[in-house]
Amino acid sequence: VNEAYEILSDPQKKARYDQYGFAGVDPSYGAGAGGFGGAGFGDFDLGDIFGSFFGGGGGFGGGGGSRRNGPMRGRDIQQAIELTFEEAAFGVKKDVSFNRIQKCSDCGGSGAQKGSSAETCSACGGSGQRRITQRIGGMAFQSTTTCDACRGSGKIIKNPCSNCRGTGYVKVSKKLSVNIPAGIDDGERIALRGQGCDGRNGGPAGDLIITVSVKKHSFFERDGYNIYCDVPLTVAEATLGAEIDVPTLEGNQKFTIPEGTQTGKVFVIPGKGIPSVHNPKRRGNQRFAVVVETPTNLTREQKDLLRQLGDTMDEAETPK
Repeated sequence: VNEAYEILSDPQKKARYDQYGFAGVDPSYGAGAGGFGGAGFGDFDLGDIFGSFFGGGGGFGGGGGSRRNGPMRGRDIQQAIELTFEEAAFGVKKDVSFNRIQKCSDCGGSGAQKGSSAETCSACGGSGQRRITQRIGGMAFQSTTTCDACRGSGKIIKNPCSNCRGTGYVKVSKKLSVNIPAGIDDGERIALRGQGCDGRNGGPAGDLIITVSVKKHSFFERDGYNIYCDVPLTVAEATLGAEIDVPTLEGNQKFTIPEGTQTGKVFVIPGKGIPSVHNPKRRGNQRFAVVVETPTNLTREQKDLLRQLGDTMDEAETPK
């Protein structure tokens, strides 16, 4: 191709080629030899040349028509669902509604009316492609393009199906009950194989891809399979120690706070986190930080008692 362009772009070389063939532009090349023989360049199939570089795809001569007749996988369908924090933690069954493209039930995907069938395209012989020859400066170039008569399908439908209008496919609404596994996290996806759009020419169906979003919880935060929260303590509970109720995803649980607990102290309740999506028997932990609340709206008597307590305390009781 580069040599051909070099000859055509140079008027003198082109004139010598027109008169003597390739020998006129390459003295070392013997007349009648192979390749660009003295009789002329011959025919070059650009579709085959560029197809070898680009895998037969479009862009040069419409080579993609050959793949149009081959099996093609159906398109994937994207669907989003929203879960509560608890639904994501323990799993749930959700109904999902979506639209998919599937084979027409009336014609079975052929596109032809009942009692008739599609015919092989006479223009391309059923290949879906046509070769076009163009001559430029004594050279013949061939390229492959999609057949105009059948639009690359290789078939002609004279009596199209009234239900799908000859396309062979229709859009339908579908509802599925989907099991959402315990432990799924925000942004994760579930792929339901074969529930996407039907394939063409015997190709497999695509997938239904469900993307999960999880609502924020008013109390808990999640990090992997562990959960976190803050638990308030009174001054008396933090100072003297106490048995308190700690909220978990499965209800309150008793927990003993040791005396002298400082605000920000983190405690762990093993196995009260999120189940593993790969192994539900394994669960993360729950961690909670205590927050010692400063009392407000005290009575005069309570304030006097606190002053008396403060007067009796020294640095030994307040290490920080």
